Amino acid sequence: MTDATEFAPGLMIRGITAPQKLSDYKLIAFDMDSTLITIECIDEIADATGKKAEVAAITEATMRGEITDFKDSLRQRVGKLVGVTEADMERVRAERLKLSPGAETLVKAAQAAGLKVLLVSGGFTYFAEHVRGMLGIDFVRANVLEVKDGALTGGLVEQAWGDICDGAEKRRTLLEVASLIGISPSQCIAVGDGSNDIPMMQAAGLSVAYHAKPRVRNEAKVSINEGGLDRLLEVLR
Repeated sequence: MTDATEFAPGLMIRGITAPQKLSDYKLIAFDMDSTLITIECIDEIADATGKKAEVAAITEATMRGEITDFKDSLRQRVGKLVGVTEADMERVRAERLKLSPGAETLVKAAQAAGLKVLLVSGGFTYFAEHVRGMLGIDFVRANVLEVKDGALTGGLVEQAWGDICDGAEKRRTLLEVASLIGISPSQCIAVGDGSNDIPMMQAAGLSVAYHAKPRVRNEAKVSINEGGLDRLLEVLR
């Protein structure tokens, strides 16, 4: 981040003046895996089939931007989940899914300041809807894993907007929700950590990288490199 300045230790800003008013924004959009929560759900589900290392390597390369076709990458990874049971997924949700440090504090502050909250994920509704309930999130878009006879088929369920929420769909969803609630993209905040978050970050008025891959940090107006998500509240008061 050559043109970024250190606003506080481990907190970088670029191209903005800070602090700003949180209430000047009207929507905050979060990626889920490794952003709003600490895990990559697909990697943890793969653990049930003994394929965690294999799947995690594809996830990491995708988030770094080394694998550029997110849809193909996700289909490859989901294909390795054949036979994972709903009980396996429930175990991941109960034992491994944790909110990122500061997530609840940031979401509550945003809601108190009048912002709507969007969770838009290349992950799965099974986990995203659980996180919605934990945080009182307004809008969720994520992928639906196909289940037959209590186990994953290795496929995804087609939804009205398509079958895979990739970077382009994240951007489209952010703009769609902004239009729905009658605000401009400049009144949106987008928070993410991986390459597929870059399109929505570029569309939003304020882009935030959270413990992110280098490519993502280079795009973001705010980079939280140390500490929790609530460090955004040092920039937005």
